[in-house]
Order: sequence, then C-alpha cells, then structure tokens
Amino acid sequence: MNIQCLGGAGTVTGSCYLLTAGESRILIDCGMFQGSGEIEERNREPFAFAIDEIDAVVLTHAHIDHSGLIPKLCRDGFRGQVICTHSTAELCSILLPDSGHIQEVEAERRNRKKKGAKTARRIGPLYTEEDGRRALSRFLGIGYDEMYEVVPGVQVRLQDAGHVLGSAIIELWVEIEEGKTCKVVFSGDLGSRGQAIVKDPAWIAEADYVFIESTYGDRLHDHTTDRRQKLGSIVQRVQEEGGTIIIPSFSVGRTQEIIYELTELLEHGTIKPMPVFIDSPLAIEATRVFRHHEDVFDEESQEYIRRGMDPLALPGLVFVETREESQRLNRVTSGAMIISSSGMCEAGRIKHHLRHHIWRPKSHVVFVGYQAPGTLGRRIVDGARHVRIFGRDYKVAAHVHMIEGFSAHADRDGLLSWLSGFTKKPKKVIVVHGEPDVRKKFAQTIQEELDLDTVIPERFDTIELVMS
Repeated sequence: MNIQCLGGAGTVTGSCYLLTAGESRILIDCGMFQGSGEIEERNREPFAFAIDEIDAVVLTHAHIDHSGLIPKLCRDGFRGQVICTHSTAELCSILLPDSGHIQEVEAERRNRKKKGAKTARRIGPLYTEEDGRRALSRFLGIGYDEMYEVVPGVQVRLQDAGHVLGSAIIELWVEIEEGKTCKVVFSGDLGSRGQAIVKDPAWIAEADYVFIESTYGDRLHDHTTDRRQKLGSIVQRVQEEGGTIIIPSFSVGRTQEIIYELTELLEHGTIKPMPVFIDSPLAIEATRVFRHHEDVFDEESQEYIRRGMDPLALPGLVFVETREESQRLNRVTSGAMIISSSGMCEAGRIKHHLRHHIWRPKSHVVFVGYQAPGTLGRRIVDGARHVRIFGRDYKVAAHVHMIEGFSAHADRDGLLSWLSGFTKKPKKVIVVHGEPDVRKKFAQTIQEELDLDTVIPERFDTIELVMS
C-alpha cells in the first residue's frame, strides 16, 4: 500500500495523490498546475497512471488547483465517481465549464500569436467547456461526517476544512487485512480560524499518516480585526482623497468574504457607502451557490440570517455580468471598488482593470490571497516597477497592498494547532502543497515543536504506508 505524489509536491498547485491499495487505485484531488508557463505545461503531460485503473477520485474542494484536471481525466476515459461534498459538487458545476472556456480562449490566443510562422503547429485547448460540463455527471456529493465506501476495503469520511464553502479534510480507512486498517488523513487546504462565513476546520483525533498543506507554513497572518482595519483604512483613504480600489480576487470564497467584511465595516460606521462592482460572472454564480448552502455557514453568519439580514447583501453592491458592462467600468476613476478575477491576475477581466489603473498614483491594488511564482500578481506584490499587460509595458504607480489576513489558508500557527489536536500521534506527517523553502521550514518546525516525523516529498515520490 502506498501513495504517490503526482502534484502539490514541490509546488502549491496541481494537487494530486494516487493511493494504491491492493488492486484499488484512488486519486485524492486532480488539480491543475498554475503559475509560470513552465509549470503550467505540466497540465499537458499524459497522466502518470493508467486511467482505466482509477476506481474513484476523492476531491477536497472546488478550487481549480485541486479539481481542474478532472475534465481532462474524464475526457480521456475515467468512468468512476468523483466523491466530494454537496456544495463542492455545485461549485464545480460552474468552475469546471468556466475553466474549459478559459482553455479554449487561451488556445486561440496562442494560435493567433503563432499565425504566419511556417513551423507553427496549432495548439488545442487542454479541454473544452463542454468537457467541463460532461465531467459533472461523474460527481457524487455526500454530507460532512458521513461514512462512504469508495471501493471494498476503503472507506472515506469528509470533515469541514474551513477553507471555502464545501472544503473537506479527507479521512481514509484502508483495510490491510481482516480486522486491521490503516488510516490516512489529507488536510486539503485548511482554513484560518475565525474566517468569515465558513466554519472553523474540524479537529481530527487520530491517523497513521497525515498529509498536510504548508502554503503559509513559514509565516503568520493578520488577525481578523487587523485585516478588517487594514481594508477599512484603504477605503477611508480613497473616500477622502479619491482614486479607485482594484481587488484581484478568487471567485470562490475570497470574493464572498470581502463582501462580508465590507458589510461589517459599513455596519459599524467605519466606512461610508460606496459603489462596489463584482466584475466576474463566475464570482456572481459562486455567490448564488453560497446562498444555496447557508446551512453550513458559521455561527456568526447564521446569526445574521436569523436577524433577517443577508451577510452577502452589501448596500451599493453591483454585479457586472456582460462584457459591455465590464468595459463601462473603464470610465470609473474615483470613489469605487472593483473586485474581479482571477486572483493571481493571470486571466479574466482583472487584467483589463489593472491596465486602466496600475499607472494611476491615486489607485490602490489590494491583494488578498496567495500569489504563485511566475504570475502577474506575484510580480506586482514583489515590487515590480513596470509590468507587461496584453503586450504593453505599464509603470506601477498605484499603491500596492497585501492583506494576508484574508487568506483562506491557515498560517503556521494555525497548521501547528490543527496538527497538535491529534490525540494519537501519526507515524509520519507528509508536508505538501507549499513552496520548497516553506515546506522545509515548516517540516522542521513540526519536528521541533510537536516531535513528529516528517517527510518532504518531491513530485512522483512514493510514500510507503506500513503498519507496525
């Protein structure tokens, strides 16, 4: 019995792990690599396994770096079930077709650039929007805390990871022989405690092996009050001095959290009403999905609902759906906020808004989530003085802010706290889903502070699961 790390090892994206137990083959996540061109080319590589041997996929959550290659897997012959929470399945119903559409647009763009070259070879999309829709027939939603037999001898239970709506910690029990089982836990992406809307991550009591993410394993986030104050102070400055706030935001989770925090700031009189434009059809659809699943909101959000208030209904909020409506936002130069995807500024409408505002000294660009190496967002956050957008260079004159407290990932102390909740010590903790230096530091911290054996796998490394 073993687990091979096919993605999310040495990188933050591309989460994918292959569990082999006897004749059974189960994937944990099947995510897309995101970041530099070199990293993203991995998405076009053939799968490192025989697709017809895969019995099932167990999915932690809907974000594309965890789910984004499922349409390719299904198109290439996978016929098993994709097991996830009900809300993850619904979020994937909008995310995966949208991802396919982006692949088609990107392939067309690349082909246009090569047009005229004698040796140019046409590039097809990684998968299409229709492939994304077809993949949805493989999804099976189950409830939190529900035991489900994936294949004979392998049972799964999903617990709330507190990352985004529907995100899950995966508990897997694998029968080694009659009466003996090995338990493997995948943290998935663990959320910060006290995050808006979603509940805190569930505690897990015991496991033989734990795979834990390490995105922010070497740093601490701002507290909830600090991040709210930072956002409030930026809004106050714009309301006093003029200018526009541009927020590149992930459509699922982060956008809804910002709406919630702005509602809180307005409720407490910290800021005045202002136009807030959500310029992302995907974020708009995701917000509607959130409203379908208020039963899994945290207690604070539930209290809002009991008082007859909608935590996602901000006065002044405008949903921008059509391309024409988005283009009209180019005339907005002061006194407003534009929240648009993608969160790392690699695609979508955010690039157009940056093109119109990055050079304005009164504009503010506010980053609220992880920026992968090689992305436009990472270059801006790292202090680039000029950036290239749609083939043209722009001076970065806008104020650039990074509010890490909005991250949907737990920080170092949050991850350590979760690990310390195991009442039975795991045999090994496998540190994944982080940049190389971060994983190394976090693994060392785990060993020093929790006295747990750690492993730092690279891509394609195999972890043997041994029962004593």
